[in-house]
Amino acid sequence: MKGYKRILVAVELISKTDSEIIRHAEVMAKEFGASVTLVHAVEHLGSYGAYGIGVGFEIEKILLDNANKEMKSLGHHIGIPESKQVVKIGPAKFVILEEAEKMKADLLVVGSHGRHGLRAILGSTANSVLHGATCDVLAVRLKE
Repeated sequence: MKGYKRILVAVELISKTDSEIIRHAEVMAKEFGASVTLVHAVEHLGSYGAYGIGVGFEIEKILLDNANKEMKSLGHHIGIPESKQVVKIGPAKFVILEEAEKMKADLLVVGSHGRHGLRAILGSTANSVLHGATCDVLAVRLKE
């Protein structure tokens, strides 16, 4: 088995699902003495407007601020320093893959909600990450 040194963990900032993903990442990190980085994507809302006034930016700013606060809390709870916490605006699959390349991750850990059809195997984000990653991917099956 490959020796992992840099593990990137994609979190949703939902404690119920993140705890499963993090548990698996912690096992791998302990086994290989790897460092762990957390990443979360705030989906881009686009430009919404009322009466010609764009409100998308303000909403994204609020979502980004809330995500940063939640990430800091999660990181503090599990012992991941702020320097190893990434929150960005953009499509999750692109943010995750970009961060994996940037940090030269050996392993990506993502949650898979898989619902029905092709998504019964992997969720759309997990599927995109799996097919776009240049490193190993551990997809953790999440129970609804």
